[in-house]
Amino acid sequence: MTTSNIRVVLINTTHPGNIGATARAMKNMCLSDLVLVSPAQFPSDEASARASGADELLESARVVDSLDDAIAGCHWVVGTTARPRTIGWPTMTPRECAGQMVEKAGAGNVAIVFGRERMGLTNDEVDKCQALVTIPGNPEYMSLNVASAVQILAYEIHLAGLVAGEAPADIRGLGSASRSEEMERYYEHLEQVLIQIGFLDPGNPRKLMRRLRRLFGRAGPDNVELNILRGILTAIQQTEHWRKPE
Repeated sequence: MTTSNIRVVLINTTHPGNIGATARAMKNMCLSDLVLVSPAQFPSDEASARASGADELLESARVVDSLDDAIAGCHWVVGTTARPRTIGWPTMTPRECAGQMVEKAGAGNVAIVFGRERMGLTNDEVDKCQALVTIPGNPEYMSLNVASAVQILAYEIHLAGLVAGEAPADIRGLGSASRSEEMERYYEHLEQVLIQIGFLDPGNPRKLMRRLRRLFGRAGPDNVELNILRGILTAIQQTEHWRKPE
């Protein structure tokens, strides 16, 4: 299994020991691409101590300022969450997530995102994801350490890779998978057009846009399909037929 396309992202990690433990979990399960979004303390002696020999992952880890930077180049992004969301996002078990992640990694970079120790991911960060994964546990005590969560998901990814073996890749005749930044440009374009035609209230666009993000996240348009959608939006902007008479 090729694991170089599978990225682990930690957001605003407070305790450096969790970064070290994450590196150790990743190395155990043959993952190597670690990205840290604005960690509270890194590099750190505590992180190195908890890494227990996985120092090369800490040395190669990239530190960035935003989630957009962390998932740049990824065509599929999964967020981890322990709580339900107001708008239901496609949510998987770790095993389901791992199987899809291994399959989609064959078409390009994918990422799994872990939130803050105390509050997880914000709604805005969830909007950047195509799906969510929840680790089943005690409903009265859903408090799993972030490094432990990484270990569980990393194990499932490794297992899914072993099961997949040399199975043929999914060949549907599609174009290249759309990267996260390309999808973000599409969402910006879509929101702009919806406001222009009066379908979207510019004072309160977020709920509708979140539902549309969920819809297109499920669809997973490739580059060719995304270009078609962008072309439709541009054509709408260029025509006068949708304008209201003065």
